[in-house]
Amino acid sequence: MSDPGGWWLLALGGVVPGLLALLELRHRLRPASPLRMEPGPWRLHMDRNQVRVQLQVALVNTHAHKEVMIARLWAEPTMLATQAVDGINVKLRVTPDHPDAEPRPDGYWAVSILKPRQPMAACLDLVLTGAGLPALQALWLEIGWLAYGPFGHLQQRHGLVVPLAGPAGDGQPSWRQGAGYQVLPLATHLLGWLDDPLQVLRRYAGPHLRPGDVVALAETPLAVMQGRYRLGTTVEPSCLARQLCRVFHPHSSLATACGLQALIDLVGPARVLWAWLGGIVLRLLGVRGGFYRLAGEQARLIDDLTGTIPPYDRTIVLGPERSQAMVTRLEQAMGGQPVVVVDVNDLGRVKIVASSVGVDPDLVHRALAANPAGNANEGTPLVIIRPSRFAEPRP
Repeated sequence: MSDPGGWWLLALGGVVPGLLALLELRHRLRPASPLRMEPGPWRLHMDRNQVRVQLQVALVNTHAHKEVMIARLWAEPTMLATQAVDGINVKLRVTPDHPDAEPRPDGYWAVSILKPRQPMAACLDLVLTGAGLPALQALWLEIGWLAYGPFGHLQQRHGLVVPLAGPAGDGQPSWRQGAGYQVLPLATHLLGWLDDPLQVLRRYAGPHLRPGDVVALAETPLAVMQGRYRLGTTVEPSCLARQLCRVFHPHSSLATACGLQALIDLVGPARVLWAWLGGIVLRLLGVRGGFYRLAGEQARLIDDLTGTIPPYDRTIVLGPERSQAMVTRLEQAMGGQPVVVVDVNDLGRVKIVASSVGVDPDLVHRALAANPAGNANEGTPLVIIRPSRFAEPRP
């Protein structure tokens, strides 16, 4: 007679993969719009009397076969400044730039059809006047649109920062001495989707670099420059996310249903559930961090609401994409200057996400363990690490 325990294990081995596959299939078949927003060219004009921003954004139908309609598009600006902005007046005009139709002179957004793989641009013209313009640091533009198609009608939103001022403060960056190294935290303007990481490095790090220096770029600002963040209010948590998030440490970015759902949307519910179950088993065996190993790198890099500086404190910031390829590109464009992308916190944890070949990881860990860039509102996403053998002797 066959062993009943063997039959039970065999049945379980068939049921579990089936349930995971069903969970994944249900996730992939949920109603979703294929429209994605991409920023385009922009211009900024500033004088004593007004600030004018002209920005183009594109909505791209990423579906390979289906048409999608855009029933409406709008934008809501929020001013970020060093003082009250009550005296500033805002005038905004949104104009569609459809390849097959002329915009209406009255500003009405006529329903537009996007064919598969087709983009459509919209031009935003924003004029600010009144008292208090010199205090402006940036604009946060929250852009929304109503998509209509085989999925029904769905409202989507994204946001981006338009920088209006340079780094906060007038002080020059100062080197800090360590054991065998020096570090130079560099302040920048409020970075966003409109910024190119290469231009940021050239502008802020370039004047200070010498041969042998290593440029450390924080992973969250890199992700922000890649547009890899989601408005917290646009993430709809599933029942799975609501239940699984309860076991994470309260300080974890995965301890909220929306934070965990952001990971589910990246890697799929089957992998998250499998990592969750595997993490519990490994924890019982005395192995910590099993979930993050099984769920993938993005699980460690997600920052939930309040995890970053305003206005990104209202967003869930994902980990950067193709970090190693980005590091290679930056190193080559900077004339062979070594670059690392890092995730650092105030607890002394330093994770090298991507690195140029030949960079000493021990040097990076020692130099950044004290988190010279800070985790609050310092606005210093770049740090130059200079080994002592390349530093000039002090007089």
